[in-house]
Amino acid sequence: MPPIPYRRKLPMRLQRIIAATATLGCLATLAACKEGGQSAAPASSASTSAAAAADEGPLAEAQRYLRQFANCDDLSDKPDDPRMPAGDFPKAGQWSVKEVGVCSDKVRQGEIVIAVPGDMKQFQERYKSYVLDRVRGGDGAYGLESRVLVGKGFVAFPTATKTAVALVRSDLRVLTCNPTGLVPEGYKREKPLVEHCILSDFVNSEDGSGSPNLQTPQDPGKGEKAGQPTTGSLGLPRAGSMAELRTLVGSSLDCEKHFSTDPDTVAIESIDYAPVVEGSGLGWGVTGRALCGQPAAGQRARDLSWLDTVGDMKLLQTKAKAAQLADYKDDGKLRQTASRLLVGENIAVETNSPSSRHGLYQLQFLYLNCIPGFSAPSGYRLEKAQVEGCVLTNYEPDHPLG
Repeated sequence: MPPIPYRRKLPMRLQRIIAATATLGCLATLAACKEGGQSAAPASSASTSAAAAADEGPLAEAQRYLRQFANCDDLSDKPDDPRMPAGDFPKAGQWSVKEVGVCSDKVRQGEIVIAVPGDMKQFQERYKSYVLDRVRGGDGAYGLESRVLVGKGFVAFPTATKTAVALVRSDLRVLTCNPTGLVPEGYKREKPLVEHCILSDFVNSEDGSGSPNLQTPQDPGKGEKAGQPTTGSLGLPRAGSMAELRTLVGSSLDCEKHFSTDPDTVAIESIDYAPVVEGSGLGWGVTGRALCGQPAAGQRARDLSWLDTVGDMKLLQTKAKAAQLADYKDDGKLRQTASRLLVGENIAVETNSPSSRHGLYQLQFLYLNCIPGFSAPSGYRLEKAQVEGCVLTNYEPDHPLG
């Protein structure tokens, strides 16, 4: 056996210098290094995270997107998954669909089928043909309550209407190919990849659980109506100045001791109190604004209400209608922290306090209500507003006058 060559042990300080130099050399050449400063194999051109994302596939990517707007749990691509609905869902290999999966929205008690088409235009063409075949076969209403939600690279089929309503707040759009399908005013209409179909954020449902139809409010100026008077108006309050308005509402609002017309103070709102008029009052037809109540000063704000003198009542009601419908469209109800607009002839009050509104109704103020389908029982006031599709009333279903 040949003698083992003698290797002189380097001093510890010199070993550290060599190791550090090797490490710096790795960093300088942007090559990955193994422990001890030895160069590892070159990194691939794609990043590790991108490769991992690609390995997960389009179903997982679709799931991540859906989860921003609704629950989509326990994703499965097994064809025999018991959650997979039986009808009206394409299988892999149909309508150019390459993959199909299903996940659960337990909060809304439904499932979401996810289909990944290889050719989105071909998918839409096949869906359109399917709908028209059903219509010609005698099912004239088929597809009017479509739950086919087209996304970027995938299609979602939620089984629960409430899930569909949640998902259209994203970039997903309902594909409707029934020739009689309509999209009400206030909803988006986008052009699909096929002719004579519609993409929209309107979820149609006969039971009222879908998106609200903002084009069908009760109009007291047409036909019979409940409430009073039968015709005309019982009259609305007016004031010649902000000082007169403050005096008029003094017993109903916290305006006697806590009142300000300072623009910075009037612009204050809190987590509990949100005004109707936003930004410059002039853009809403308002000529003067004041704040009643106690803004936050070391504690939470209390009893905030806004007083308005109005130069253009029709403009104020038009802007307030748009804001109210936008709030209602979001989830089918108005925010509790949002003020309600009560109007007179040339004045208005914004408050979210039911007890304050009851006092204002006694002064003949009326609430501008633009909620679709609203009507008032006999005995309550229901009068025509200055903007189409709204009414003036003293009836609040959640807070009826006692």
